[in-house]
Amino acid sequence: MPLRPLTDTERRRIKRLTAESVDITLIQPTRTGLEKSILDATAPVRNFLRVRDIHDYELQGQGATEHGVKIEAILMDERSATRSIASLYRPKTKAGDPRVWFTKLPAYADPDDMLAITAREGRLMVVNLTKVDIDHVLDVQQSGALWELLSQVDAEATEVANELLERLRAIARTGLVPSVMDARADTAIGRTLETALGIAINSAKEPDYKGIEIKSYRRARGSRENRKTLFAQVPNWDISKFKSSREILDNFGYWREPDFKLYCTVSTRTSNSQGLSFALDDKAGLLNEVSDQREIGAFASWHLKDLRESLAKKHNETFWVSADVQEVEGRDHFRFRDVIHTRKPIASQFDILIEQGEITMDHLIKRNAKGRVSEKGPLFKINSPSLELLFPPSKTYALA
Repeated sequence: MPLRPLTDTERRRIKRLTAESVDITLIQPTRTGLEKSILDATAPVRNFLRVRDIHDYELQGQGATEHGVKIEAILMDERSATRSIASLYRPKTKAGDPRVWFTKLPAYADPDDMLAITAREGRLMVVNLTKVDIDHVLDVQQSGALWELLSQVDAEATEVANELLERLRAIARTGLVPSVMDARADTAIGRTLETALGIAINSAKEPDYKGIEIKSYRRARGSRENRKTLFAQVPNWDISKFKSSREILDNFGYWREPDFKLYCTVSTRTSNSQGLSFALDDKAGLLNEVSDQREIGAFASWHLKDLRESLAKKHNETFWVSADVQEVEGRDHFRFRDVIHTRKPIASQFDILIEQGEITMDHLIKRNAKGRVSEKGPLFKINSPSLELLFPPSKTYALA
């Protein structure tokens, strides 16, 4: 059963947990569920438990007695913490639909209360968002088990951020940092900064520094900042008309000696010079890239849920590092200036910002003289002024 709409109060409390670096999933106990001691482990709950290496229902056999798993849990109020046991199982009936139950839950929650579940040291912590005033606990009360939990999580997150911030400031104090690349390139600033931090250059999708993603960009002259790269993701070839970047290049590429390439930006707002644009298919949950050539039409597709998941995974916490660029003896040098520190994007905003043209995608495909095709993207980027629409309130730090 889908969750009911959140109240404004519950939304505000979720945002506060997000601001404190607390990862959560939501569950809504029904009257029947509370009476029968059965809750559906919905897809978000299952994914939360799997990603955090707590439990994987897909590997679990059917039968609560034979294959059920019990995990320590705590039901948290503003001042108290009640010990509980979470039972995770797949019954032998109803195709083994995943279930979860917390002992003592009927005394803690009423039907249709919205419960936040988080994890800590292998235990599950449950917070009743309908009843527990998170702002009061953090800003006024400043005591109790819940306050200690939230403060500890935030302090640990802050510790890593402060460590990285100090390392960036040390780099900034050295002044101009020469590019590690001979040629001028969009990737030069990121590679130079990662090298200065001692981070190996690789194409992994995991965050760069102890869970923090680092994105660097050139400070723009004038009032308009450059777009900021969110992540790279190729189309889902299984559902796309074209089956490779090579096929896209063959149909829409152009010569720029010595390479045959397709370097362009794709948006929902307008077709580019190659006749390419984005079209959202809300009903199917797809983002389609479309050609204005009628015989081609939609040729590349992404599942929107996959794009949202990539965003959430890549930018759980991000440092956006800006730099001025100065040429010295024919080589770019970077002076790192400041950091915008963001946490946990609001994934539901992604679709809206795509639709409004605030998030776009860059193709960076080329075939060299030897016939080798390479794709550095597709890179999904956001206009700088819209960053605050995708992420909760951020902090800005000066580096020098």
